[in-house]
Amino acid sequence: MKKLSTAKVWAFATGQFGWSLMSGLISNWLIYFYQPDETAIAQGQTLFIPQGRVILGIVTIIGAITAFGRVFDAVTDPLVASWSDRCQSPKGRRMPFLRFAALPLALCTVLTFWSPSGEQGWLNAGFLFLMITGYYFSLTAYCTPYNALISELGHTPDERLNISTVISFTFIAGTAIAYMAPTIWGFFVPTLGRVNAIRLTFSLMAVLSFICMQVPVMAINEKEYVNTVPTKDSAFGSLTATFKNGEFRKFVASDILYWIAITMFQTGLPFFVTSLLKLPESMTTLYFVGMTAVSLVFYLPVNKLAPRLGKKKLMVFGFVIFCAAYFYTGFLGNIPFVPAVAQGLVLTVAAALPMAIFGILPQAVVADIAQSDAKLTGSNREGMFYAARTFAFKMGQSLSMLLFTAISTIGAGTGLGYRITAFLAGAFCVLGALVFLSYNERKINSVIEEK
Repeated sequence: MKKLSTAKVWAFATGQFGWSLMSGLISNWLIYFYQPDETAIAQGQTLFIPQGRVILGIVTIIGAITAFGRVFDAVTDPLVASWSDRCQSPKGRRMPFLRFAALPLALCTVLTFWSPSGEQGWLNAGFLFLMITGYYFSLTAYCTPYNALISELGHTPDERLNISTVISFTFIAGTAIAYMAPTIWGFFVPTLGRVNAIRLTFSLMAVLSFICMQVPVMAINEKEYVNTVPTKDSAFGSLTATFKNGEFRKFVASDILYWIAITMFQTGLPFFVTSLLKLPESMTTLYFVGMTAVSLVFYLPVNKLAPRLGKKKLMVFGFVIFCAAYFYTGFLGNIPFVPAVAQGLVLTVAAALPMAIFGILPQAVVADIAQSDAKLTGSNREGMFYAARTFAFKMGQSLSMLLFTAISTIGAGTGLGYRITAFLAGAFCVLGALVFLSYNERKINSVIEEK
């Protein structure tokens, strides 16, 4: 089997840029679009779906829809992984999925923000439910086979770490472009109005995303780099076997807690900027792009230190720094003698290092666990390992969405709910660090080296 060249690694990573851009639009702007704060409404944002906690007096409509989407996404992950692991296409087990999932993913992302009625009502809520369901299924159909290729295209731990480093760069770049949306739609607002300006911006981004998601399919012949035999296990049997791996269970438990925290933070960032710091929404772009730029400084050190210190130590350290950043977020706007802009800049710098750590290392950890398990069992279930991981953390994201949309309405207009979500995110990071301390990295590495 050929070794993936640097150019091919970047071609592969371009696909990650594409889907992370689509994911960033949903993660960062869906709730901001459908459950806007007073600042957005004053700027012309239309209310399309019923607002407030309307389900049992606890859950909001947008919270229920996004939570269901995550659960549906998580449930379909093992199914798609099983299809991919068992695929016998002459083009490979993974690339056919990437080829056909890209277009529906781009279309569903755009249509999610294209409500059929210009008035607030349940018709829009129903349409949103359908588009979110289609979005998450398409995302699963692309991402699950894509992530499995990390383990298969990288033939050694160092190669897999390098691939993880590059794709984490394109992931964060795609997410950063998604955060730039307010700056872009601001140019169109005078001509089209706020809502149509947002829709045009997302449509342009979807076209770019679709093109990028096709690059790995066109640039890489999977059969030249991957020599694996399709598994014959059923979806349930493969998922059960995957969770029998004790070290994988430890990693997944900590990963769930991490994703609950980071989802709260990413979803809340626009609100932290506008409601707590009282700054224009365009500052969200500035802070996230700044956070991204600073985190890139740490990419090379993280890549070099991981083989020396171990991925486990760096990830626990990342949990600790994230925890401090989230607790700090809860005090934004109430820090005396520090201008609001400066408070945001401090958060930007504080979150940069753990962003680099968690952008690179978790994918590499899963790849190592999958390789060690394959050497012990003889079963190539790389797709299922990544699907099992995403199944678990998406359940965590579902819980996070329910918590954020419900808690954020506490003390409407005062920002109290946003502060509570920031403190909760910090608490979940503490738990995540404690759980990951039990992960036995030496055991995984010894299996890979011995076999």
